Amino acid sequence: MTVFLPCRSGSQRIPNKNTKDFAGIKGGLLTIKLKTLLNVSNIDKIVVSSNDFEVIRIAKSFNSSKIEIDFRPEHLATSETSTDELINYVPTIIDDEHILWTHVTSPFIAEVTFERAIEKFFIEDQFDSLMTVNKIQTFLWDENGPINYDRDVEKWPRTQTLPLIFEVNSGFFINTRQNYIKYGDRIGKHPFLYVTNGFESVDIDWPDDFLLGEMIYRHKFVN
Repeated sequence: MTVFLPCRSGSQRIPNKNTKDFAGIKGGLLTIKLKTLLNVSNIDKIVVSSNDFEVIRIAKSFNSSKIEIDFRPEHLATSETSTDELINYVPTIIDDEHILWTHVTSPFIAEVTFERAIEKFFIEDQFDSLMTVNKIQTFLWDENGPINYDRDVEKWPRTQTLPLIFEVNSGFFINTRQNYIKYGDRIGKHPFLYVTNGFESVDIDWPDDFLLGEMIYRHKFVN
């Protein structure tokens, strides 16, 4: 299993998001993610794809044969670069048949979660890929009213009776290289929805997320 870890420069919402100190950790989210991935027993290689020299410096500082640097072309490392463009790039730089795409912005996913998900991917024959999701079973509305229950039947049904809905949290995606090429996607046609819970579902996208993540990290890992 090869990991694709995209870390471009120029984060607009949180400057230097990938590498700025996080809860006192030098190298921040990148350091945390690489330490986790290096301890996952069924990961063979980690491809750090970046145009950011600080990202590259930190990745090289681990001095691990498992870490490979991809100097990503600038035209694939801008705020205008679409995820679809990056997806099509992945199989051109990774030869492994099995690819796990993850982000530094999900710092609380544990080693054992990666290992269990990878094992699940290989034993579930009816699914061709896997992605992490949040399970949502609550009252959901759009501007026209509720979308997952009927208020004419029951105004406030018990939440446990509501249909399950899943939110893609982008913690990680597991797919085959063949599916990347065939479908131009980081999932196949029948992904297994792997539910992550609690802290593991945290995605750091905005400044408030970063501050909240630091508080969680200090509480969970420092104290």
